[in-house]
Amino acid sequence: MSDNRSSDVLERLGDVIEARKRADPDSSYVARLFAKGEDAVLKKVGEEATEFVLAAKGGARAQIVYEAADLWFHSLVALAAHGVRPEEVLAELSRREGLSGLDEFASRNR
Repeated sequence: MSDNRSSDVLERLGDVIEARKRADPDSSYVARLFAKGEDAVLKKVGEEATEFVLAAKGGARAQIVYEAADLWFHSLVALAAHGVRPEEVLAELSRREGLSGLDEFASRNR
């Protein structure tokens, strides 16, 4: 999958999440999460992160992909709770592209 198509998917998901934030919680999973408040959203991200780690530890490729998708989705929901668009995260990743991870880490600690 090309980078352009990948970013399009994230942007579309961001749009869907934004639209569903205000939907009826009885008809939308995203709306239900938002109705429960930020703590519920962040708890869900934590749960999905744990499930991803366990899948990665287990090594089953399909399960790793499945859990990574869940984690990314719920991370997008948490970003939306703070008014952050997927494009902003992609721009930050783009900014870091070609930068040594050690150099990037050192720049945060100055």
